[in-house]
Amino acid sequence: MKKSVGIIGANGYTGSELVRILAFHPNVELKFLYSRSNAGTKISEIYPDLISVCDIVLTNEIEDVDILFLCLPHQESKNWLTENPVGENVLVIDLGNDFRLESVFGQRNFVYGLPEIFKKEIKSGKSIANPGCFATAIQLALLPLAKENLLTDVYTTGITGSTGAGQSLQQTTHFSWRNDNISAYKTLTHQHVDEVLKNLDVINGKKTELHFVPWRGDFVRGIFTSSILKCDLELEKIHGIFKDFYKNAPFVTISENPIDLKQIINTNRCVIHIERNKKTIVVHSALDNLLKGASGQAVQNMNIAMNWTENAGLNLKSIAF
Repeated sequence: MKKSVGIIGANGYTGSELVRILAFHPNVELKFLYSRSNAGTKISEIYPDLISVCDIVLTNEIEDVDILFLCLPHQESKNWLTENPVGENVLVIDLGNDFRLESVFGQRNFVYGLPEIFKKEIKSGKSIANPGCFATAIQLALLPLAKENLLTDVYTTGITGSTGAGQSLQQTTHFSWRNDNISAYKTLTHQHVDEVLKNLDVINGKKTELHFVPWRGDFVRGIFTSSILKCDLELEKIHGIFKDFYKNAPFVTISENPIDLKQIINTNRCVIHIERNKKTIVVHSALDNLLKGASGQAVQNMNIAMNWTENAGLNLKSIAF
């Protein structure tokens, strides 16, 4: 019997991506799509690419479901759950940042939903805090080195597509500004740094210094990060560490060839490439910010929590040619 699913904030980018995935998921049935601002409108009228995929009418009414995804703007999930108490047996997966650092909320204790290191906790949890998109890309690039206690000072740059800024219009999301343009933002102060360090410091066994400069890219979706650090190990040894760490991670691939965004767009995969020059290494990682960085990872977490095949509904194809 299929499990019923509700999506709160279904009219946003991450919500619509969830609809696109879950409409074809073998184990679930979409029961309701919640939106205060677009109630009464078909989801396919907002996102025409969903025509013939999902024609559910958005609603401001809540129904009982087995699984609930929260796709609300950051810092709004707590308010929504306060105003709309959810039964303790309902699996709640939050795609915002409300519970990534402060995990306890009422009777719920949110597990940090990075499957590559917290699969056991996700499997037994009823509340999951989905990681941020940059946080996912950076952690997947650095976790194998953290496990070997090899992290000290790390310098990371990362570029993201316009969908990373969400659906609300801002000056820097207008096509006329974004096209043929790049810019740095939140230099050394990005909100995902604390989220990354919370896990890296524990696994690394000592304090990590992460100096992160994010960039706005002139493309729609995708994240590409490059992390630079000192390391005495030979490249072959580093490759072995990464491949061993991710041997049971179906959505992480270590590439010995250079990587690019087209390899991962429209997939739930993260690809990693490592380069070395003398005692400096650079770890590159690339993922789709709306999938492995958000909705795809949320479905991956759902699959684990429900004891389903981890890649159920996630056999998505890249646009590489």
